[in-house]
Amino acid sequence: MDFVPLPVLFVILGGLIILSGGFSSSETALMTLNRYRLRHLSRHGNRGARRAERLLERPDRLIGIILLGNNFVNILASSIATLIALRLGGQGAIAAATGLLTLTILIFAEVAPKTLAALRPERVAFPAAFILGPLLRLLYPLVWLTNMLANTLLRGLGVNPTEGGQTALSREELRTVVNETGAMIPRRHQRMLLGILDLDQATVDDIMIPRNEVVGIDLGDDWRRITEQIAGSEYTRLPVFEGGVETIRGILHVRRVLTAMLDGVLTRERLLEHVREPYFVPEGTPLHQQMLNFQSERRRIGLIVDEYGEFHGLVTLEDILEEIVGEFTTDPAEAIRDIHRQPDGSYLAAGSASARELKRLLGWDLPAEGPKTLNGLILEQLETIPEPGISLLIDGHPVTVLQAEENRVKVARLEQRVRPRETPPAIED
Repeated sequence: MDFVPLPVLFVILGGLIILSGGFSSSETALMTLNRYRLRHLSRHGNRGARRAERLLERPDRLIGIILLGNNFVNILASSIATLIALRLGGQGAIAAATGLLTLTILIFAEVAPKTLAALRPERVAFPAAFILGPLLRLLYPLVWLTNMLANTLLRGLGVNPTEGGQTALSREELRTVVNETGAMIPRRHQRMLLGILDLDQATVDDIMIPRNEVVGIDLGDDWRRITEQIAGSEYTRLPVFEGGVETIRGILHVRRVLTAMLDGVLTRERLLEHVREPYFVPEGTPLHQQMLNFQSERRRIGLIVDEYGEFHGLVTLEDILEEIVGEFTTDPAEAIRDIHRQPDGSYLAAGSASARELKRLLGWDLPAEGPKTLNGLILEQLETIPEPGISLLIDGHPVTVLQAEENRVKVARLEQRVRPRETPPAIED
């Protein structure tokens, strides 16, 4: 190439360095693209995203064409630099040219382009996809041969090179994505999304109204008491028993009998005509499954039973929805009826307060398989029915029993976590 003028060689060398930077940056940009955002842009008609997505379906071919182009350009640049060195300084200038070219490629064709691509992957990857696609088709035989040899080696190591790397997000990874969205998704909506993710980690036992707190109509009561209970009920649906909760007749929609009651024509027989057969829910049913069951059965309330058919509690569709959207009130402390914040920062909690409410409101770290209520947590730790005034620590939080009945804790005071006392520094003599 002695006939090529020296300025032309410098121009060719500069162009090769730019091409090298282009290959390097396109590799980094395509490999650091957010695959889920890429899929979203592709489905919404972005041509660059579609081409990039097609290239990433076979990463072995993509890497093959990029490395073929990059190595060819770098080797050619090295040869041009050698020619320039020979013309300018003879054999002694070759070593200096090699070092200078290495530094130039490192800065202008590797570090700077790849850093830019890592920071702005879409702005680099989408235009690059328009060039790499046709180049791959043009040089496909050479790329195929290179990939065949490389893929044979990878298969020997137990790696399938045809996999496109389309891996699904796990629940914890999706949780991290939601938490990292920042201002893109309002905080309240983030909590709702996280609540949906948590549904399969909780069961109906975690949110049920315990059997001893279920409000219902007992047909064995005096008729006047029954009508007063219907008229003053704060609930739309009430379970109907006969002679106690052991005998469940069904669920009564209160509004369907109010008119007859006000007209004075409601009788036990007419009341029973409006009682719908009970809907039983096996204990331990995951919340996400129960929500689907409510939808398919067109029900809003279920009676939880164990393997022997004994009634344990009651769960409603509203209870499950509150796990997603939060309590239907503006003040979380007021929303949970069993837990009340005090002026000194402590909480008064009923023994029936659920462990899930304690975890959500106070941040307690409690095992998922442990007791479901505060009363159960206290009894498990003390292994006896406590007397009022007894204090203990649950997850580092002081708990003082204020009221207790014969077989359960009625009210307890909950305080902030006790921080371990720091050891004072030793005093040197």
